[in-house]
Parts: sequence; structure tokens; C-alpha cells
Amino acid sequence: MLIPPYLKPGDTIGITCPASKMSRSVAEFAGGVLKSWGFRVVIGKTAGTNFHNFSAPDKIRLQELQQMLDDDTIRAVLFGRGGYGVLRILDQLDFSHLVEYPKWLCGYSDITALHVHVNKCLDMATLHAVMCSGITADTYHDEYVNSLRMALTGQKVNCLVPGHPYNRPGKGEGELTGGNLSLLSNLSGSISQPDTRGKILIIEDTGEYRYNIDRMMLGLKRAGWLDHLQGLLVGSFNESKETIEPFGQTEYEIIWDKVKEYDYPVAFGFPVGHQKENYALKSGVTYMLDVNSQVTLEEKSA
Repeated sequence: MLIPPYLKPGDTIGITCPASKMSRSVAEFAGGVLKSWGFRVVIGKTAGTNFHNFSAPDKIRLQELQQMLDDDTIRAVLFGRGGYGVLRILDQLDFSHLVEYPKWLCGYSDITALHVHVNKCLDMATLHAVMCSGITADTYHDEYVNSLRMALTGQKVNCLVPGHPYNRPGKGEGELTGGNLSLLSNLSGSISQPDTRGKILIIEDTGEYRYNIDRMMLGLKRAGWLDHLQGLLVGSFNESKETIEPFGQTEYEIIWDKVKEYDYPVAFGFPVGHQKENYALKSGVTYMLDVNSQVTLEEKSA
């Protein structure tokens, strides 16, 4: 796995919105925080524009992301927010220059499509982390936003978190992959689908109907995603919805039901996903997972 160069003071970070729209002021606040860390910042024009629910038409979002991938003065790209839109431009992106001159791609949610594709098809690590939308006046000083700074500068972000009643104890070591469950489900069966054998898989989601979480988990299971993992990190599943008749299981009960037959460690309630508690984790990099009375996730290589 190719690890992009870590950032030094004075390096430039680009900000762009390849999916849903976002206020310009949100990008500018996040850019100010990045500058306080010692970086230069370039904010693209998609931060603050809108086209229906997208930040801009597909062509404009594609052009701006491509420009930032190809610009050697930009050493990392921090995405403004997720939402929806990356899949619409993913197959039109030209990654040839990025392979020659790697850089960190940082985000989560809809950005999962980019992480999984780049990890699998380019053998390049990316950064599953908070985006501009999560860097606010209330959060910019907290450990989760700070973990983005640490990861970008080459410091290891090792996590020690409380246990959970649904956890399955055990140890596993492997490359980290995954992200938003809806996006993983969308990528299943495509050229971007990763080989999850021997890996630690992350899943998280927000605003989904419980029956659909069940359906997506069954889809991953039937496609072999869950068979030979080294571990499973189950992040936040917040703002879930019900139909008129309740589904009958919580999100975590649904997930446990799909993985209870396996023997790898499983950590529920891991601080990753659509919430304030969202650690920066290097997708494609090897971690050691130890699930016991507490959960330890330790980066092994970088």
C-alpha cells in the first residue's frame, strides 16, 4: 500500500465539495483552523455554490477535484462535506497523476466511495476523517479534530475506547477498509469493491431505515464482505428511521445478527461516523485491534 507523504508546516491543503452543497463560511472557518496548524489553504469555488442538492453540476465538481488531484502544490485534499455525488463523477476521474504524486484524501460519508476505490484500484492509503462540516467553533479544539492534524503530519492516532455489551472479544491485525454502509452497499459488485479478506472493516451510517440496514448487511454478507475479516468496527448508526410497523431490532441488533456466526473481534460503538466523536483513521494502513473490557485500535505501519 502506497502511503502519501505526510505534511510539513507551509504545505497546502485544498478544500473542495465533490458531493452535496455547503456554506462558504463553513469552509472558511475550517480553513482558518488548518492555517492555525501551520498550513496554507486553497478553497475551491464549489465551497459555497449550489446546484439543486449538489454543490455544483457534475462537470464542475469533477473539474475542481481533478485540478486538485493534479496540482503538485496541493499536498492534501480535505473535502467540505459528504451527502451525495461522488459516485456520479468517480469513473471520470483520472488518477494517473495522483499515482505519480500521491496526496492524502480526507473525509468520510459519501467520500467512502473515493476511499474504497483509491485503496483498491490504486493501492494507495487515504484518510477517513472529519471534514470541513465537522470543524466548527464547538469542535475545532477537540481530540477528534486534532486527530486529523496528527494523521496528516504522520503521528499515529491510537484509540482506546470503552467496551460495549455486544462486543466480541479477540485480537486481529490487518489493513483498515470500509466506511459508510450505504456506500459500501452501492460499491458491492463493482470494480471498486475491496477484497476484505484479512482486513478490519469499518461500517457506519446515518438516517437509514432499520429494514434497509438489515438489507444492506445481508447484501454484504451474501457478497462475502463479512466472511474472513480480522475485525469489525461498528461506528455510529444515528437518526435511524422506522416504517409504520417497527422493524423489531435496533441497528446494533441487526448487525450482530449478521456477524454472530463468525469468530473475529467486533467492536460496537466505535467513535467513527456521523457524530462529533469521529477519529481520523488511515484507510489502507495496517492496524491491530484488541477487543476486551476496553477496545484498542493501534496503528502498526504508516
